[in-house]
Amino acid sequence: MESLFEKVQESVGYISSIFNEVAEYAIVLGTGLGDFEKGISGQVAIPYIEIPHFAVSTVESHFGQLIIGYKSGIPVIIMSGRFHYYEGYSSAEITFPVRVLKALGVKHIIFTNAAGGINPHYEEGDIVIVHDHINLLPDHPLRGKNDERLGPRFPDMLKTYNLQTIEIFKNLAKSLNIKLKTGVYLALQGPSLETAAEYRMGHILGADLVGMSTVPEVIVARHSGMAVTVFSIVSNTCYPQSKLSETTIEGVIKVVSKSAITLQKLLNHYFRNIQNNAGVK
Repeated sequence: MESLFEKVQESVGYISSIFNEVAEYAIVLGTGLGDFEKGISGQVAIPYIEIPHFAVSTVESHFGQLIIGYKSGIPVIIMSGRFHYYEGYSSAEITFPVRVLKALGVKHIIFTNAAGGINPHYEEGDIVIVHDHINLLPDHPLRGKNDERLGPRFPDMLKTYNLQTIEIFKNLAKSLNIKLKTGVYLALQGPSLETAAEYRMGHILGADLVGMSTVPEVIVARHSGMAVTVFSIVSNTCYPQSKLSETTIEGVIKVVSKSAITLQKLLNHYFRNIQNNAGVK
């Protein structure tokens, strides 16, 4: 039986046979954010189904392919669609692509998602950079025997969300006149949306956002030693109850797609700055 490490190496071998340049940056696209991949030049698309040991996304709004190319001349890997616990996958399966990205040479991984806003000061369409999380998913991605080749047995989570990187994005957003908020993300399993009482619980716990993804991937990225940045787009306001209304996936995509244009602008400038600072012509 192949070990997790061996499976990762097999996936890496397949991807490297198609695109062998090292990319130090990766972006995971959440619900409604798939259009970002259109700004990648010289791109190569690899369907997840072709990559050894990858799961297949079953969510309609997730395209399910790895996009490799260049953003402002910087090699970057895009995960166009992710996997979720509610799809029936284990947390280990959900986070397997993060292991592969690390083995491919990624040093900084940027996650995006759509999330419910349980901070009463949030409005639909707000862009939030996450500075901490609360994990209430029932399956931890590091559960089981640890392979020291992949990371330490007990990774510290104190500095998971690097404050320096958050400040860089906040300053960049200010220069672009983009309103960027900060918040704590609460992960629940779904796929049913939360009840009014559950939204209230999240608010009492100190969360600003609630969603069904991202946290397992963040844990594994931290375990792997990668820098982590997370952006959430508030798809619907969920607290207080007076702001609460029925939510549909179509409504979520509509709200997120509008703000995704602004988030893409922020990320475009971030990569442009990397290019300029690195002296890339």
